[in-house]
Amino acid sequence: MPATTEIYSLGAPVELGKIEQELKKLWREGEGAMTRASLMNLAVYSEQAGSLNDNTQLMAEITENHACRAIVTEADCRSEENRVNAWISAHCHVSSAGNKQVCSEQISFLLKGGCTTQLPSIILSHLDSDLPLYLWWQEDFREPIDPQLWTWVDRVIYDSHDWTDFRSQTRLLELMQNEANQRIVLCDLNWTRLDNLRFALAQFFDHPASHHRLAKISKVRIDFAPGFRSTAILFAGWLGAQLNWRIAEVKSPGELRFAGVSKRDIDVNLHERSGEPVHEVALTSGDVEFRVTYADCGDLLEISRARNDERGVPQLMPAGNNDLVGLLSEELIRGGPHRVYLNALNCVRDLL
Repeated sequence: MPATTEIYSLGAPVELGKIEQELKKLWREGEGAMTRASLMNLAVYSEQAGSLNDNTQLMAEITENHACRAIVTEADCRSEENRVNAWISAHCHVSSAGNKQVCSEQISFLLKGGCTTQLPSIILSHLDSDLPLYLWWQEDFREPIDPQLWTWVDRVIYDSHDWTDFRSQTRLLELMQNEANQRIVLCDLNWTRLDNLRFALAQFFDHPASHHRLAKISKVRIDFAPGFRSTAILFAGWLGAQLNWRIAEVKSPGELRFAGVSKRDIDVNLHERSGEPVHEVALTSGDVEFRVTYADCGDLLEISRARNDERGVPQLMPAGNNDLVGLLSEELIRGGPHRVYLNALNCVRDLL
């Protein structure tokens, strides 16, 4: 039989002016059996048809570990009619004690027409108290940048892997930060994909005795999956920013040359192959190669260090995964301004 897609209910339809009233009624009816929990506002915006149901499914999974008020919006900006439909629901999970359900509420909106003008009031009028606002933007950013919305956002989550014009998108992000007086934290899921790879490569140089190897790096090879060149470029940007390299030459789309602190050349080869977004990284320093690659099982990394005349003995480290729930969960547990990401982005901005 063909696989069927599970449908997640949007809940009860409500009038726009009665959303808070109906939410209070929902909790009164469940009093004793379930407890409302919320640590943040998580707003999700998409213009993809059917995204309301898809994102509701994601919220059901995310709220298992991240209690929030979810404000999920699907917009049909090309519609000739101008209306808003709304629903309320709750995502409930049994507590660790096993005797009560802990629930996060979701408010869902379907916008028809006038997306740009309606969105700020839709989100801002339904925030939960003074909890922080995380905005997961699943579309390209576009002008005009409305300060009414962005001055309230604490963290904006996006995936630069989907961008077709990287420069225009980063320019708009900078405009948003200016509108918000630099208080918005930029959370790029394309960067989050690299976390475990970066940690695995960095651990080779944890001990001070290995630091001299950093100054001898001459070659870097990054293997990436089709469609994930920007992810590989961000990895190269991380190396460049951390080691004070600067771009010296772009020989071809797959061949870059950086200049190190002592003006020595570092050649970076970007190689497309099937596999994970960034499947393997090999770094040559003198007569030693440091390698990080995904194991065949897919959820572990193999790391090895070997001289030219040796065969490396791989060790295993966690690999993480590339699913949306995992990537978003990593961002929801973090604080801080993501300075390492911004440094990496600035290092390779002209290549993206």
